[in-house]
Amino acid sequence: MAEQSAVPRVHARDERGRDETLKGTETKAAFKTTELIVFVVASAMILIAGLIVDGFNATETWRYFTYLAIGYMISRGLAKSGSRNPKAEGE
Repeated sequence: MAEQSAVPRVHARDERGRDETLKGTETKAAFKTTELIVFVVASAMILIAGLIVDGFNATETWRYFTYLAIGYMISRGLAKSGSRNPKAEGE
């Protein structure tokens, strides 16, 4: 049995109209990932905790929110670092 690649293939045509197979992107759009869901839920929990918990002041709330945002941006950057966009390469 032939082994299949985990990377999806995209069929495109070059300048002369010939079919050309290109590798597709490796990652999903941000809104389709669990990273975004976890980020939104965790952010909401921190912001709510900042409102209702005594001793958890606004400075700490926004500091933890900022840490979450930085972590999310780094995780998305790492996820996208190995991906290719075949449309951008042909331009």
